[in-house]
Amino acid sequence: MAVYGISDLHLSFSSNKPMDKFGAHWANHAEKMAAAWDERVSDDDIVLCPGDLSWAMRLDEAAADLAWIGERPGQLKVLGRGNHDYWWGGIQKVRAALPDRMVALQNDAIDLGDVVVAGSRCWAAPGALDFTEQDRKIYEREILRLRMSLTAGQKLADGRPLVASIHYPPFTAKGEPTAFAALLEEFQVALCVYGHLHGRRAHRTAVQGDVGGTRYRLIACDYLDFQPVVVWPLDADGT
Repeated sequence: MAVYGISDLHLSFSSNKPMDKFGAHWANHAEKMAAAWDERVSDDDIVLCPGDLSWAMRLDEAAADLAWIGERPGQLKVLGRGNHDYWWGGIQKVRAALPDRMVALQNDAIDLGDVVVAGSRCWAAPGALDFTEQDRKIYEREILRLRMSLTAGQKLADGRPLVASIHYPPFTAKGEPTAFAALLEEFQVALCVYGHLHGRRAHRTAVQGDVGGTRYRLIACDYLDFQPVVVWPLDADGT
């Protein structure tokens, strides 16, 4: 079993929001992802998808996008919420609507055997462009939620490696650690995967590699050229 990761799928089978307005490389991106996913991932593998899954505004509108994820190979797809997942409401309703072999994490964790994965959304940190007092309130609340996730994960792990699957990067655009990064270090997280960053300029700001005992990886789909990558075991794909 390998654990793959790919974030920010930005599917829109019901909402008709093509992504190629953000660049020609986004043209037919769902087809590119499906081809790569189907080729690389086996039915024994697990895939982490931390956020911005669908452009749908309501849960029923997200059904086609969730079905697309459900049709892909993998014994389990572990979903997280992103800032654009407006369809993601009450967690129990979300979980009830998911196809087979899919789970949704929200401020909690899941035991995958070799590792335990804790999931949370996080948020933009102070100092971000256009950061407001409302953002500060959300940021402070998300710190508490990430702690909840990691606490749950630590209890499940019982000494096994802990992985954090989050949407927002835990560093600022200047590479400065946020309170989220401090929590990941406190809980001795082995690996943190995150998305949210799009475009070459944003990709260049991504903190990756080993920092404070945690391995960081950006898995936004356009950064990965729309191909899921192995994130666990560490170094399995040479990074």
